[in-house]
Amino acid sequence: MFKLNELGPFWVYLSASPLLGLTLTLCAYAIAQAIYQRCRMSPLANPVAIAIALVSAVLLASGMSYQRYFAGAQFVHFLLGPATVALAVPLARQWPRFRRAVLPLGVALVCGSATAIVSAVGITALLGGGEQLMLSIGPKSATTPIAMAISERLGGVPALTAVMVIGTGIFGAIAARFLFNALRIPEHEVRGFALGVASHGIGTARAFQVSAQMGAFAGLGMGLNGVATALLAPWLVPWVMAAVR
Repeated sequence: MFKLNELGPFWVYLSASPLLGLTLTLCAYAIAQAIYQRCRMSPLANPVAIAIALVSAVLLASGMSYQRYFAGAQFVHFLLGPATVALAVPLARQWPRFRRAVLPLGVALVCGSATAIVSAVGITALLGGGEQLMLSIGPKSATTPIAMAISERLGGVPALTAVMVIGTGIFGAIAARFLFNALRIPEHEVRGFALGVASHGIGTARAFQVSAQMGAFAGLGMGLNGVATALLAPWLVPWVMAAVR
């Protein structure tokens, strides 16, 4: 059996290696996933939110810098690209359904993307937020790399935008089921597409836990909303800012 006094040399080796960030990330998510399953996959026990809280607590308690942590965690970050490309598989399987719903999906995409931008910037302005905050929060419903690039182009703070994006995804993954039930929307296609448009990757991951069909539509919504936000945000954000002044 592994003894506690044997942890010393192991910790010394791990703390001096980039593997520390990777190990911390995987352990935090494993614990979060166990809590999520113990709670019968309740959206309130979102594993991403729990894992973020655990990693943040360890970094604060140990005094570890984010740069040192990310030196190891970047291995997981690298897998985001292949994971996103892999969404093409369930999308291809649902292609006949997509073709039959091109028009409603297109209308929903434009309305959802525009609403996300206008409401975020408008509410921030009405609550007294500064110009840089409004520029940063506008693209919050796009996936993180796209949102950060849009924010930088608009003159916002990409790091702040990343926080807004993650918060939006977690909130959507937690609140979506209750909202859909309240609105009496049972169709997995509608739920999935709306979740992907509003809550990008985190919402899409939640959709795949419900059904492959819902996940495929969420992946489509996430991808299309990234494009739509890149096209709409550069002129919608300044327009809303000018309108509320």
